[in-house]
Amino acid sequence: MSIASRDASTDGSGTEAESTPARLPLLGLLALFTAAFTAVLTELLPAGLLPGMSRSLGVSEGRVGFLVTGYAAASFLAAIPLTAALRGLRRRPVLIGTLAGFALCNAVTALSSSYALTFGARLVAGVMGGTLWAMLAGYAARMVPAERRGRAIAIVLAGITVALSFGIPAGTALAGLAGWRTAFATVAVLAVVLVGWVVWRVPDFPGEPASERIPLWRIAAMPGIRTVLSITLLLLLGHQAMYTYMAPFTERSGFGRTGLVLFVFGLATVAGIWLVGVLIDRHPRRTLLGALALIAAAMLALGLFGRSPVVLLAAVAAWGVAFGGAPTLLQTALVRISGPGRADVATPMQTTVYNAGIAAGSLAGGVVLESADAGAGALPWTALPLITVALATVSASRRHAFPPR
Repeated sequence: MSIASRDASTDGSGTEAESTPARLPLLGLLALFTAAFTAVLTELLPAGLLPGMSRSLGVSEGRVGFLVTGYAAASFLAAIPLTAALRGLRRRPVLIGTLAGFALCNAVTALSSSYALTFGARLVAGVMGGTLWAMLAGYAARMVPAERRGRAIAIVLAGITVALSFGIPAGTALAGLAGWRTAFATVAVLAVVLVGWVVWRVPDFPGEPASERIPLWRIAAMPGIRTVLSITLLLLLGHQAMYTYMAPFTERSGFGRTGLVLFVFGLATVAGIWLVGVLIDRHPRRTLLGALALIAAAMLALGLFGRSPVVLLAAVAAWGVAFGGAPTLLQTALVRISGPGRADVATPMQTTVYNAGIAAGSLAGGVVLESADAGAGALPWTALPLITVALATVSASRRHAFPPR
């Protein structure tokens, strides 16, 4: 029996599970959803707490911002080598160890008065993050039969969207009421509770036996993998070049309410995750084509009519709906191509590409903002060609990566 079929037909204890269970294992999937939520809070919470952390640690706000940069860099560097090193271990102990690492790092951050110690804790947390993101999609896929994998992955990755839309603002508000240390302590407690939840409701799965392990380069060479990674990079380059600099673009329109614009985007991404969860298992190719086409249309509208507040809000809402589900569609395609048993090795490649796209897109947008005569007005025209190439690539990929159904 292949790894993929074995995973789909056994539960965490190794006993045979029903091939088509009546319901999704929602409590287990929600535990993984909460793991994604916790990871995003851990990564991005300092961005909302710059003034308070700056005063307490005795450093500039820019150096507090480096706590986010350090986390991302550690996650970027650790994802592939650490996942490769751990691929033979049973999955639940690795997941529990990662969550315990989050709890410890957030507790150290909450208690530390030393910038150096805090930065070190953030680097370790980034390593935990790189390991976690490499596991989540494959773990969700192994918990359900093949025909429900897309929906399961959508549920888990919705934790990212909910954290961005509601978790970070809530953490920032809590810090305003009780101090930034309380916010990090709360995330540490959440991670501890989550360890118990995982033990209670998330099944265990075996690692890859040494005799069945495929070298990383062979997985990367599987037909369709490089196509999915290329589209991921193009999408993130275009998205991040525009999203990072929404504040100056919003100011350019005369609307000026960047917080409202970002809230509309975040709320729309929640709708996008829900919509993709409904469609992904039946129409994955057409749903991805529609999402990329909608992002391209939003960029075109922002480029042509972005000075109008009505167009600005409508285009950002459409962009949010489309982008909310696009990463889930791409990660589901990667799991389908590699097989759930090997997804823990394939997914870190996407994590690495995803982080590279975020960094390069933000850099490209900044260069355009500073150098173009049109200033922020040039940003949609920077993003549009990248999204259009991604759309054309999906349209042309009819054999391995995104076959018609």
